[in-house]
Amino acid sequence: MESAGTSFNDRRWSLKGKTALVTGGTRGIGYAIVAELAGLGASVHTCSRNEKELNERVEEWRGKGFQVRGSVCDLTCNTQKEELIKTVSSVFDGKLNILVNNAATVVLKGVLDHRPEDCSYVLKANLESPYHLCQLAHPLLKASGDGNIVFLSSIAGVVALPALSIYSASKGAINQLTKNLACEWAKDNIRINTVAPGPVKTTITKPVLV
Repeated sequence: MESAGTSFNDRRWSLKGKTALVTGGTRGIGYAIVAELAGLGASVHTCSRNEKELNERVEEWRGKGFQVRGSVCDLTCNTQKEELIKTVSSVFDGKLNILVNNAATVVLKGVLDHRPEDCSYVLKANLESPYHLCQLAHPLLKASGDGNIVFLSSIAGVVALPALSIYSASKGAINQLTKNLACEWAKDNIRINTVAPGPVKTTITKPVLV
């Protein structure tokens, strides 16, 4: 029987001893994910292109007693992704339990207003970059014996919404990628799932679709 002083947090599951990499963890949904995982006891590594913001968030989390580290990384740059995984491997002794592919971008334009560079940028940031990061992280996830990948998709990848054609296409592709990776990597004890939220009000100035 639980004592009267037992809190809700005391009854929650624990991630103590687990390791996690969360991309784009200094703002919005990514920020909340880092805080939740660290609050449950996981050791978390996150990344951002903004060094000042990254340092401020890491200091904030550590002030709360969370085990959080960070790296400056532009996820559209292959060499920087490779360096990120090298750092994560070093910090977590070659094993990773959780990879959260949260970082993404959006361009709000009608179909006829999209330039080729808009399409290339959104697809690289939202599809190519997380795909490559999964490839790089695979050895660490497999070595953990209990690997988990979570993609942040969007309701826009399921239904048609205005001014989001290329963004929606990138998220629809993430939904399908989840199925393929889940089939291919089940033998390595790596689970792959996707979360597809709708509009979310965050600290990024206004409601956004991730």
